[in-house]
Amino acid sequence: MIVELRKVSKEYGQNGTRFVAVRDIDLRVAAGDFLSIVGPSGSGKSSLLHLMGCLDRPTSGSVLIDGAAVDRLSDAELSRVRRERIGFVFQQFYLNDAMTAVQNVLLPLELARVKGRLELARAALADVGLCGKERSYPSQLSGGEQQRCAIARALVNAPEILLADEPTGSLDSQSGKNILQLMECLHDARELALVIVTHDPAVAARAKTHITIQDGRMV
Repeated sequence: MIVELRKVSKEYGQNGTRFVAVRDIDLRVAAGDFLSIVGPSGSGKSSLLHLMGCLDRPTSGSVLIDGAAVDRLSDAELSRVRRERIGFVFQQFYLNDAMTAVQNVLLPLELARVKGRLELARAALADVGLCGKERSYPSQLSGGEQQRCAIARALVNAPEILLADEPTGSLDSQSGKNILQLMECLHDARELALVIVTHDPAVAARAKTHITIQDGRMV
């Protein structure tokens, strides 16, 4: 099991107000799984994804990565888990506009001090169909190409799971289909666990397992 949530809840609030984003969720994601998470705006989908990816800590319950609880890890230790075990793709591409495509993909490799990182970054760009675009800046890439670059950056450290939050939300319909097909191919080729949060029923329907979130609960 790559990621497991046991009775996980997440609350936010200050000055006497309280909002429960995620309520008592049990969930397991194993190698090779392909899950879609759907639900109305404000239902807790993104909050759940952030908990799965150790971007946030639960208010109660436990998050486990490969059977080891991560709830009490330090911020530095959680950062290492995210860097080495988990890939993230978001609706906004979060590319550095002052860096070329290959420089953006190099960032996680440099943080991890990986040897041969330039070759790995170039190979990652080739894997997502951006061979020849290594020296292009984000402004010189289409929306679909920018998302491909973001996917290359997410996968360059060979994570076990890819978490994608509305990955086609900023793209036209054809570019969105191409990005989804790319992620499916990478999922199949690498036995990569893939979890996609989406509002699009057509995207959700392509997953092997479907999870609906409403008012922070799985329904």
